Amino acid sequence: MAGRRILPNFGGGPAVWTTCLLLFQALLLAGYAYAHVVARLSTRTSRRAHVVALAISAPFLWLMLDAERWRSAATGGDPVLRILLLLGGVIGLPYLMLASTSPLMQAWARGDDVYRLYAVSNAASFLALLSYPVAIEPWISVQHQFWIWSAGYVVYIVLAIRAALDPTAASTPAEPALPISARETAYWLALAACGSTMLLAVTNQMCQEVAVIPFLWILPLALYLLTFTVCFDHPRWYNRRAFGLALAILAPVACALAALSVSVPVWPHILVDTLTLVAVCMVCHGELAASKPARGNLTRFYLTVSAGGALGGVFVAAIAPRIFTDFTEFPLAMAAACALALIAWYRSGTLLKLSVQPMLTQSAIAGLVMAAFLGVDLAYGGGDSNALAATRNFYGILRLSGAGNVRTLTHGRTIHGFQYQDAVHRDWPTAYFGPDSALGLVMDFERKSSRRIGVIGLGVGTAAAYGRAGDTIRFYEINPAVDRISADYFTFRREALLRNVGVEVIPGDARLVLATELSKKASPPQYDVLAVDAFTSDAIPAHLLTSECAAIYRRHLRDDGVLLFHISNRTLDLAPVVRAIGARMNWRAARVISAAHPDRGEFEATWMIVSGNDALWQSPAIQQAINEWTPQDRPPLEWRDDFTSLWRVLRF
Repeated sequence: MAGRRILPNFGGGPAVWTTCLLLFQALLLAGYAYAHVVARLSTRTSRRAHVVALAISAPFLWLMLDAERWRSAATGGDPVLRILLLLGGVIGLPYLMLASTSPLMQAWARGDDVYRLYAVSNAASFLALLSYPVAIEPWISVQHQFWIWSAGYVVYIVLAIRAALDPTAASTPAEPALPISARETAYWLALAACGSTMLLAVTNQMCQEVAVIPFLWILPLALYLLTFTVCFDHPRWYNRRAFGLALAILAPVACALAALSVSVPVWPHILVDTLTLVAVCMVCHGELAASKPARGNLTRFYLTVSAGGALGGVFVAAIAPRIFTDFTEFPLAMAAACALALIAWYRSGTLLKLSVQPMLTQSAIAGLVMAAFLGVDLAYGGGDSNALAATRNFYGILRLSGAGNVRTLTHGRTIHGFQYQDAVHRDWPTAYFGPDSALGLVMDFERKSSRRIGVIGLGVGTAAAYGRAGDTIRFYEINPAVDRISADYFTFRREALLRNVGVEVIPGDARLVLATELSKKASPPQYDVLAVDAFTSDAIPAHLLTSECAAIYRRHLRDDGVLLFHISNRTLDLAPVVRAIGARMNWRAARVISAAHPDRGEFEATWMIVSGNDALWQSPAIQQAINEWTPQDRPPLEWRDDFTSLWRVLRF
């Protein structure tokens, strides 16, 4: 819920969720540290202290229910730091108390197999996660979700206080803590960090290639929790040889798919990455369960595990984007998991007697060794020979490549744009922006002088090729790396300036900037054309397709203006969402699918035109290009800031 709430305020990219997970892991560590300290107190003192802490956390519910407070940190400074401060200040204490519940209740519980309570706790989290995209997110607005959750938290406080004040607690003797070696602690830490790193790396890749929507946040996290549940429920569910062999098979396949990249459809990537995540987490969490200490060290064990999870989160969310130019943490996590599996084999004594082990065991060990080397080779092996530059930041990975007469910029698996390098073809509008695309047709229709054109998403600046003397083109771009690469390696903007076209790049999230412009006293720019082409790899950030955002677009457009959406997408059919935007604005919405023309450098492209300009709709070129709606097309689907449903736009 919290991640869904702040998504529109921070660009809608996958790093928003990765940062949310980092914050939740940090709070989990704080909660486990709190539980570790409290559990060391006398029974009566620890329970009274917990009651006081629960009571203090209750007023924070009002902060969560204040919708305006969630927007208070939306501008200025590092996005990662802003997200951490915002979430920590609003939901920090309630989440910390929830995080402390499982280890505290286990420390206070009577009985021998208290670790099974950890499995029960993770099973509940798993069921809650699965229910969110199916039973909650498609039907209940985010604000109402917070009201329901807050009511549930009040019930939780009552039940937790009742458990803490159990009159039989004083008779429960505490089991003494035994010494734990630094080597054992480091082993727990490495296993937990490896599983956490793999979770976040897979989540990054899924959101980058499909959409930044809760369903794809939740799937990897749900599987991550499920492996904890299975491994801590009973030792019979984790077979070291079976899962070691599975990891040895899946890791090389995942490495091969990562190396092939765009030549393989997205769904095989998602399937293999998901199965690899399960294999890695089963190995890491299975070995954690196999090495868990006696009850006296329970809270220390959980504290170490949560510290490992937080380390993995810090590595992926804060360190990796600054030291890698690719999702290098993904193959590294696989290689580390294989190495840790081999360490587990060594600890069990299997490696010392390898020659007398069954053939399957020998195969699993050999496969793990090979997979570990493959993961390292993929992470640090040779890159694309045509690569000119690569960069990674909070908003994703950009690669610049050049081959022959063409220079290309890609984001993830999606081409952001390309340009011919020779003087004859250099000013051709290429890729998804050719003359036959909806953008090209609308630009040809709009023949008035001094046109004002807005473009959300800079890419390589291809839209500037349509600028004529006296025009003004304003690009809105959230990623500073895109602006830098577009200016340094592509000439569309420079050549437009030579034609006396005013070209300006406005930094920041387009929606927030457009809203800020409306709030100023001076009249905002009245655009003749406003084109939305804000790709995050193969996904348009959902916050640019909501009714609230449509109202912002409408206020920036002239009465005869044209709103364009580029919706070419391998996995999502966004036409129903744009149709709903047209209905909301009381304008017509039509779809234009232009064919590919390789000889002119044009890709097949799907655009939506939204406009109330009757002259535009009567234009023969536009009428001929429109793909009329059929009964087989999905009906309009309205998205709002607090309601987006992925299920009804997925291409199955």
